Amino acid sequence: MNATVNRHWRSFKWAAWLGWQIESNWTEPWLFAIYSVIKPVAGAFILVLMYVVFTVIGNVQDLARFNFVYVGNAFFIFVGNTLFGTFQVIQADREWYQTLRYTYISPISYYTYIVGRAATKVAVAAFAVLITIAFGVAFLGIKIDLSAWELPAFFAAMALGAFTLVGIGVSLAALSFLTARHVRGLAEGVPGVFYLFCGVLFPLTVLPDWGQSIGKAIPLTYWFHLIRQITMPADYFAAVPTGLTTDPLEIMALLAVSATGFFLLSIGLFRLMEYLARRAGKLDMTTNY
Repeated sequence: MNATVNRHWRSFKWAAWLGWQIESNWTEPWLFAIYSVIKPVAGAFILVLMYVVFTVIGNVQDLARFNFVYVGNAFFIFVGNTLFGTFQVIQADREWYQTLRYTYISPISYYTYIVGRAATKVAVAAFAVLITIAFGVAFLGIKIDLSAWELPAFFAAMALGAFTLVGIGVSLAALSFLTARHVRGLAEGVPGVFYLFCGVLFPLTVLPDWGQSIGKAIPLTYWFHLIRQITMPADYFAAVPTGLTTDPLEIMALLAVSATGFFLLSIGLFRLMEYLARRAGKLDMTTNY
């Protein structure tokens, strides 16, 4: 038992270290630090421009709705970074670096290796979210109301959301065992679906009935809803109707079930795709076409 735990911990630790080296080693540390700050701030400016255009067209200025949109987009950084970063692990190791065969035969758990690489993306996304929120509070009038007694609920929600995202990401990564390099658009399209139907840019009630049904079937919809409920002032949160339950314990339970479900799905799908790839001789086959 201890040997198995040590093996998984070693796999996770060194995969996370490798992911950080890949993420940060492309330039000087000071330049990487500047880039890490400027990128989320630039994203915030794009969001402000969008809101200004919508305000001018509608001739309505709604600070509560702007708060709603800004917080949702800030935490959506986790979705894009985690899903795309996890999906491209197998693609990158097989197609770009051509090291998948060596990593695969090393004495590690390859599943845990991918999770470790995903953890780096989560950490980088966390820094970007922090910068985005801090910039909004300091310069854009964003209101954050996070009391000390709400911190446990906030961190629990973040952990469940991260586990759900990593589970989805590994499931997508497993599909790349049998796909060519050009299907990386799948990792860009899935976050796009979440962006549209999970109430990131606008409340779910704006969508038609069929769109609301899709949104309510996606666990991340409730994650964004819970994060806003915890971090936004109560009057701001109540001012934007979402059509979702406001019971945090109910949402926590749903997220716990979804995180467990996607974790089990990722393991099953990973093993199935790995088996099919090995059987077809495609495990480390490059697709330079």
